[in-house]
Amino acid sequence: MTDSNAVGAVRDFVLGIDFGGTKIALATATLDGELMESDRLETDAGNGAIQAVERAFVRAEELVAAAAENGGGRCVAVSAVSPGIVFEDRVALAPNVPGWQELKLPALLRERFAPVRSAVGTDVKAAAVAELRWGSLRGADPAILLILGTGIAAAIVLDGEVLQGANGAAGEIGYSLLGGSDHSGAADGRAPLEEFAGGRAIGERASRLFGTPVTAAEVFEHPDPRAGQLLDDTLDALAVQVANMAILVDPARIAVGGGLMSQPEQVLAALERRLSASVPFAPELVPAQFINDGPLRGAIALALDANAVSTPVKGAA
Repeated sequence: MTDSNAVGAVRDFVLGIDFGGTKIALATATLDGELMESDRLETDAGNGAIQAVERAFVRAEELVAAAAENGGGRCVAVSAVSPGIVFEDRVALAPNVPGWQELKLPALLRERFAPVRSAVGTDVKAAAVAELRWGSLRGADPAILLILGTGIAAAIVLDGEVLQGANGAAGEIGYSLLGGSDHSGAADGRAPLEEFAGGRAIGERASRLFGTPVTAAEVFEHPDPRAGQLLDDTLDALAVQVANMAILVDPARIAVGGGLMSQPEQVLAALERRLSASVPFAPELVPAQFINDGPLRGAIALALDANAVSTPVKGAA
């Protein structure tokens, strides 16, 4: 005779939510980390944080119901990851969605999905957990995950764990100064590297150059030599920062993901030139396993860790 409770436990699952500045990704996953039901929503940032969270939670509940109906198990843990540093009463360093910095995301998650266990974390650090567990950082220590998209950030892996820093802000390299001429930074709400080399910034700079709206993706394909020069300058400035980080950490491997990796050859070549020329022991440079959905996979990993109470929730706030 089959134990129905045991069968149900085998089919139990977790839920992950990745809140981004433009998109929200959601998925349920088996306890082995295999994705089940998934979806993507527009953040609709202009209408503020609360509506984005509420729409995500409604869709998450629908995915949970579908997974339970199709598999017969229960949702045993949920996780949400976000840009910035998620504290109990606010989200620091996340200015792109009005009201996001005032969100009490951990409490919102607990209240909506109780009594299941929950976890929250920074998106890039969570993505590094996924890359350590299932992806391109397996077997590498120290290691760095570099995410290049609308935002720019890194996660540093030491002794098999993601480095948090004293305030959870280790790896927030978007705030790096470009040089001695930079006299404003985090205290002024500025992120100099991100404002120069992030995907949105590339598009904005190209748009000013050509006098017409241009996206970062279009800059990579643009036939005008000025676009090529803009891109070369941007990628080299970024590569200088990555080389400096590699000199500091001495990583065995750097994995690169995010939206700019839609053109991996050009991005990786620019980074490789600086790393090979400037770093005493140049690390291996590889594409991330989860180039576009690393934070979602990271949310799944944090939810799995929250379910396994004997396992630390690495990368969570």
